[in-house]
Amino acid sequence: MPGRVVEGVVRGFVTVHAVAVFAQPVFAGGYLTGEYDLLAWHALGADVVSYLAVAQLVPTALLWRRGGARWPFWVTVLLLVGETGQYFAGLAGALDLHVPLGVALAVLASTATVAVWRTGGRR
Repeated sequence: MPGRVVEGVVRGFVTVHAVAVFAQPVFAGGYLTGEYDLLAWHALGADVVSYLAVAQLVPTALLWRRGGARWPFWVTVLLLVGETGQYFAGLAGALDLHVPLGVALAVLASTATVAVWRTGGRR
């Protein structure tokens, strides 16, 4: 059985990660309505989301190693891969990929958050 501390750390990471993912369309929407300074916030948010995904690998791997579920680790890997693609699609201005991928990432991040809070990352 994984320790409560590890479960709590995983819950914290996936929650903060999901909040950061959901902040991104807020910044992008503000930019599209004429608040041009929010594009810099959107770019900073992309960095934060990416760093959170990398950092989230550590506690999810530790959870798995301590006998918890494997799925939080693999969902984090999937988020990291998707967010990397999202990052480069945004830099390239490929909005036809950037927008739907952002929606998919928001759904995955929010689903993972709900699942981790419901199960605690247990098998």
